[in-house]
Amino acid sequence: MAVGKSAIGLQLAQQLDVPFVDTDAVVVAAHGSIADIFAGRGEHAFREIEARAVAKSVESAKEEPAIISLGGGAVLDSGTQQILGECIVVYLECDAETVADRIARNTGRPLLQGDAMSRWETLFAARRPVYERLADIVLDVRTGSVAEIALLLEERLREHAALKEEVEK
Repeated sequence: MAVGKSAIGLQLAQQLDVPFVDTDAVVVAAHGSIADIFAGRGEHAFREIEARAVAKSVESAKEEPAIISLGGGAVLDSGTQQILGECIVVYLECDAETVADRIARNTGRPLLQGDAMSRWETLFAARRPVYERLADIVLDVRTGSVAEIALLLEERLREHAALKEEVEK
């Protein structure tokens, strides 16, 4: 949450000339704001909607490759974890100090109500092992501009593809 998934993903998609899909935006377009979904229907309902958006996005990417940005909690769903086994998963690694300003500027995150940084650290501690387990590529995003990070990620993706091709020979 707040590590730059959308900005970096969009930049990478532009570099690679492929579509960019932000599953949070897909959910909002179809169901209204995430905050309203949480308030009116609860987190469980949101996670079900989110899981369907991820599944549909990944299925579409089989026809036309795309960069897909998932919400920070999407990977907690076991079905989503299985679906991600078909994808190259990138974990954008960050820390509380780096995201603190972004979180302070964006109060619309339902899971960060109250002491936002304390909540972020708690959520991150719970999610980090899942991120690390699912990741094919781990990229430190604590330094560098969005453009620099996206270029580095493109390079890492090409290395990953080359390595995978070599292993398959």
